[in-house]
Amino acid sequence: MTEPTTPTAAPDRSPEAALEAAPETLPEAGTEEQPLESRGDNRSQRPSSAAFKAFITSGWGERPDLAVRPGPAAPYTARRRERLSAQFPGARLVVPAGGFKVRSNDTDYRFRPHSAFAHLTGLGTEQEPDAVLVLHPVGTDGSADGADGPAHEAVLYLRPLAGRDSEEFYADSRIGEFWVGARPTLDDVATLTGIRTADLDSLRDALAKDVGPDGVRLLVVPGADEAVEAVVEEIRAAEDAGLDDARLAEALSELRLVKDEHEIAELRGAVDSTVAGFAKVVRDLPVAAEHPRGERVIEGTFAAHARLEGNAVGYETIAAAGEHATTLHWTQNDGPVRPGDLVLVDAGVEADSLYTADVTRTLPVDGTFTDVQRRVYTAVLDAADAAFAVAVPGARFRDVHAAAMVVIAERLAEWGLLPGTAQESLDPEGQHHRRWMVHGTSHHLGLDVHDCAQARREMYLDAVLEPGMVFTIEPGLYFKSDDLAVPEEYRGIGVRIEDDVLVTAEGNENLSAALPRRPEDVEAWMATILED
Repeated sequence: MTEPTTPTAAPDRSPEAALEAAPETLPEAGTEEQPLESRGDNRSQRPSSAAFKAFITSGWGERPDLAVRPGPAAPYTARRRERLSAQFPGARLVVPAGGFKVRSNDTDYRFRPHSAFAHLTGLGTEQEPDAVLVLHPVGTDGSADGADGPAHEAVLYLRPLAGRDSEEFYADSRIGEFWVGARPTLDDVATLTGIRTADLDSLRDALAKDVGPDGVRLLVVPGADEAVEAVVEEIRAAEDAGLDDARLAEALSELRLVKDEHEIAELRGAVDSTVAGFAKVVRDLPVAAEHPRGERVIEGTFAAHARLEGNAVGYETIAAAGEHATTLHWTQNDGPVRPGDLVLVDAGVEADSLYTADVTRTLPVDGTFTDVQRRVYTAVLDAADAAFAVAVPGARFRDVHAAAMVVIAERLAEWGLLPGTAQESLDPEGQHHRRWMVHGTSHHLGLDVHDCAQARREMYLDAVLEPGMVFTIEPGLYFKSDDLAVPEEYRGIGVRIEDDVLVTAEGNENLSAALPRRPEDVEAWMATILED
């Protein structure tokens, strides 16, 4: 009989053994002080060996051709830049896209470029964080030398797509291709936008060229990108530069007051998607009524639709049921949705181009208005119709609000809620009716839900309406549950009706007219959806 042999030990596959086999991933504790700003990398445990770097940066095939073509906005953005250029002869205009904004620790919000940048380039959604559009006065950047051509040449400064042999490719979680996918090349972006492109690393020198008291003025959009603003401040020395920057921001806002054909088409699409989203909300009202946080059901339904059909929601959805509808910007959306109550839904789909709709409907949760709800709703609807009647070329923007307020004051007076007559309330020294509608009736709409916000008063509130202007009409009445100035039957009722309006040569067009507005039409529409 032979001697028994000692069995060979099985390989140790424990996590501890694996760590011992890869010591390069675990620096010895306490061997060196780790800077605070680098401690977020502790979780990644990324290998740093030369063998790893050589292996991960090799063996890749050709990237697929993105087949980029000129974007549909390109002809329109060129004309917008020309209009801006004419207002600032000899100045260099700096329009940053902006960068990522931190949501928490090392996670960012989804990137959205500054609206002025999107308007002048046609780039939307999550395209090109940190990019900067510069309008160079001709002859100052080495590319244009004639006095008979355009006053400025646009150059788009971008971060080039890194090679797959770079550390950025696999290690940069914000922009690295391994993390977020391949970005377009500089040539791709030039083709898409029709704008000459350049490496972002050359931006500082390009901005500084010929800047001085007797040379080029350098202007930057304030609040778009702190890092770019800091570079501009280092370069220029003019004490009144801040005033010039404010003028640029103002001009960029006013440039969007009258929409071109491309913008109107984008807004139509956003509104159409929003109308479809409201139908989905109605379909899910029974689900919302059964959930303790039914407002979240409404919010979630619309948000899912907006993300599928466009870029996202254009602003935080208001899903306000019952008493919550009397809070103008209720976005907590954590309350119940009870049969017998009204639910005010203020929501808009933002298209991939970043143009957004802004629509509000106030719906009876169980599909039928009570008598007092119908009374309040009808007053608001009549105020909206009065505003529509004056929203025509030649009228002033302020007239739209004034027309709605006449109806609101008259109805409140009829109900005995004002301390005097409607006319006394409408007097600037009265305004008692505004207790129940403290907001304005209209705001411009476009790339921002409250578009053109930095335009001058004479160009906005006091402006004469022109074809191509797009704005909201959204009167409301809000009776809080603890408002002792109204009879108990009104308390806890909030109603707003909001539509998106295009001024035309003939008058106006309600872009959101496909959503029923009259109470009987709302009831019939809801019944049809809920019966399906």
